[in-house]
Parts: sequence; C-alpha cells; structure tokens
Amino acid sequence: MNILSPSIMTADFLNLGRDLEEIKKAGVKNLHLDVMDGNFVPNISYGPKIISDIKKGTDFILDAHLMINEPENLIEEFSKAGCDYITIHPESTIHLHRQISLIKSFGKKAGVSLNPSTPLSYLDYVIDDIDLILIMSVNPGFGGQSFIPKILDKIRETKELIGDRDIILEVDGGVKLDNLKDIIDAGADMVVVGSAVFDGKDPRKNAEEFLEILND
Repeated sequence: MNILSPSIMTADFLNLGRDLEEIKKAGVKNLHLDVMDGNFVPNISYGPKIISDIKKGTDFILDAHLMINEPENLIEEFSKAGCDYITIHPESTIHLHRQISLIKSFGKKAGVSLNPSTPLSYLDYVIDDIDLILIMSVNPGFGGQSFIPKILDKIRETKELIGDRDIILEVDGGVKLDNLKDIIDAGADMVVVGSAVFDGKDPRKNAEEFLEILND
C-alpha cells in the first residue's frame, strides 16, 4: 500500500488540531513535518515544541524533514519531540554518516533527502544505513510549487538503486491528483502533499481523493 504523508507547512495553524482530526478520519496515518531554519532554505517554519504537541495529541507517524544547517545540533531535540523518521540533507552537514548514526542512536528511522540538482552519488556510502530516501521534486523552502517533470527519471533511478533494500522512497513537491499516478508508477512508496490537502475548505475530502488513487 502506498502512503500519503500530508505536510502541515501550508495548513491553517489556528485550526491545526481540527484539520488533523479531519485527515485522520480520512484514513491518513502519516504526517510530514517540514522544519526550516531560514538558512539552508529561504523560509522559517517551526521547531520541536509544535512537533511535541502534535505527538501528544495524535497518533500519527511523524515524518520530519530537517531543512536546516548542522542538524546534528538539534537531532536529539527532534527525537525527544517524538519524530519517528528524521530526514536530513547531505549538504547540511560535514559528516553525513555520523548524523545518520546519531538519528538511529535515538531509536529513530533515518532518511536522506536529495534536492532536484543533488546527485544520487551522495547515497553511495550510506544507502545500507538508511530507512528512507526523500526525493525533492521542487526546490525546497516554499509550498505550492510545480512538480519538476524530469524528477520522474530520478525517482525511477532511485528505485532501481534501492533494489530489494527495506527503504521507503518518498517524493515531496508539487504532488497533485493529476500527476500522482505517474509518481507512483515511477516508484514512489510515499508522497508528501501540502497545499493540495490543506489549502482548501475540506482537508478530509482532499485527503480521501489522494488515498483513493494511492490505494487503487
């Protein structure tokens, strides 16, 4: 079964609890958490406190994407906040393997995220140590961007590289109802959807439409 992981980046934070309850009713089990520091990407989002509150009030599997420089300084805090998956970018740290090991030392699943122009070669010496690969299909930092079509080839190449390893292939950026099937057919196991779920009046209905295609 393919997984929907809605991103709260474009959600209405004044009514976040209500909207999370709505997507839960739709059958959503995973939640994507975009953490941005204003340095690694040109935007700022939220930190461990928001994540901790979500963890205490829900039973979602929390999938945290750290778009921050030197994530080693905050990995422990995000682990304590209740993240189940913690994904980092190879460009954000000098010692990628060390930070993957640090994530796993807290009992969390470790992921590596590749920006559109980041080559797959960054995975060469860590692929046997990770649980998730996140392919960015937009340049990270802002919601509502359009999917970069060339990334379909990158998804296929990553799926082939994974082979029979127990690694989730996640895709984030510009995922819509009209390109979802192409993304899944290319090899994605999990898709991140932000504005197409939360930028509307009915997140439950929006989530149900994605899940219908994912579970087809």
